[in-house]
Amino acid sequence: MKIVKLALIPLAMATLAGSAIAQQQPAQQPGQQANQPPPQPMSFFVTSVGKGDGANLGGLAGADAHCQSLAAAAGRGNVTWHAYLSAGAQGPNGVTHARDRIGRGPWFNARGALIASNVDDLHQDRNNIRKPTALNEKGEEVNGVGNQPNIHDMLTGSDSTGRLVPGNVTLTTCNNWTSNSAGNAMLGHHDRLGGPNASWNSVHSSRSCSQEDLVATGGAGLFYCFAVQ
Repeated sequence: MKIVKLALIPLAMATLAGSAIAQQQPAQQPGQQANQPPPQPMSFFVTSVGKGDGANLGGLAGADAHCQSLAAAAGRGNVTWHAYLSAGAQGPNGVTHARDRIGRGPWFNARGALIASNVDDLHQDRNNIRKPTALNEKGEEVNGVGNQPNIHDMLTGSDSTGRLVPGNVTLTTCNNWTSNSAGNAMLGHHDRLGGPNASWNSVHSSRSCSQEDLVATGGAGLFYCFAVQ
């Protein structure tokens, strides 16, 4: 009998140790698979709403503030956000390129999907900007081709490499994002549908800078926001 009791002691100790270890393990979140890392925080989104005044965004500062406000409402106001917009006569060399305003990456959408690993990938076919992934800050798809209304036009003022489109800034950036009437802006398509090259950042020019004309050609004055790392 004594031999039996001694044999049971290690088994009991092992059971207690296993129970203690199990209690120390963090509870698995609903829907999270074992050993699966948590999703990356949002660092890219399409604005769910524009400023409502055509392409008059209050300049780059006003556009950045809009990104920051929307991100804060979505619980991501603890990082710095910049609008993906190019402008003229505002940088040290006389221009500001959108690609130089957004940090180094990587960037993830509101559902944790990778958008691009770095600036070079973002401006090549290695990016993941499509309708299912170019979500707004609420994690919702943005209307594109096939939806009513179609609002896939994104304000960028940029060429396909993310640099300011050469020419008069009134005709490429609605006077550095301060005009809601005369002028034009270069637009991209977040769904990469329509237009000759289906580019996310440089497809065609707007009809004018007014809210009405942005809407008439398939937009709503929306633009891209990136978290600056």
